[in-house]
Amino acid sequence: MKQSIYIFRKKIVLFVTLLVAFFTTSCEDVIDVPLTTAPPRLVVDASITWEKGTAGTTQKIILTTSTDYYGTVIPAASGATVKVMSRDNTNFNFTEDGITGTYICTNFKSTIGEIYTLSILYKGEVYTATETMQSVPKIDGITQTSDGGILKDQYEVFFFYRDVANVANYNLARFLPNYLKVPTFYAGDDRFNDGKESNWNYSEKDLKPGNTLEFTHYGISKTYFNYMSILISVSGGTGGGGPFQTAPVSVRGNVVNQTKIGNYALGYFNVSETEKIVYTIK
Repeated sequence: MKQSIYIFRKKIVLFVTLLVAFFTTSCEDVIDVPLTTAPPRLVVDASITWEKGTAGTTQKIILTTSTDYYGTVIPAASGATVKVMSRDNTNFNFTEDGITGTYICTNFKSTIGEIYTLSILYKGEVYTATETMQSVPKIDGITQTSDGGILKDQYEVFFFYRDVANVANYNLARFLPNYLKVPTFYAGDDRFNDGKESNWNYSEKDLKPGNTLEFTHYGISKTYFNYMSILISVSGGTGGGGPFQTAPVSVRGNVVNQTKIGNYALGYFNVSETEKIVYTIK
């Protein structure tokens, strides 16, 4: 019998089915439901990641604004002033790439345990957030089976690592097979496996030999763990390319509007050490 050690994880798939039926004896009426559009809010996708084995000097922050329910285009938040500051008051400036809402820094200094503060000036209002860069344990083993999934008929891949003992650790896992455009996220902590060997596992019905599976492991803070757990719950584990692209509800993050507190931003400022592995299914 196959055995594995699972860390506690939260992935609640949310199924919402809207069924509206109108029964009449002789005719059908078309009913228009008016929707109130709220003013657009700033949406912050600011995940600073230091991949193991890299310098971590090139980082990007994406700023967009929320749109109406039926909107198909995510508006870019262009013209902002964006910077990240370390404890010694070193500023890392992020420069916008054209008018895309993508802001890039090429001289960022990544340090485990460093406290970083994000500052955004957008349309006369200042937004800030603070986070500490978390380390991530190294992946020290990978195995696969062909009897995964509910029906035991799927390929399943396991990524093993050893949890750091006597420390409250929080992690995030991102899985993306080469034939899908939308990744799957899991958030987990070590409440049941402190200091023990642990693993992340992934199976998918179309995963076959020759396919590649991109796995990214993040060390994250407790507050980011709580945020992502909620976001994963309401999105079913997937999002349009990232956790801030198509948020289905207004999940509040750690970005605070210092100018007008009621005009809060969506999204989160996170700083993590990461490890990325591209595994080929055998």
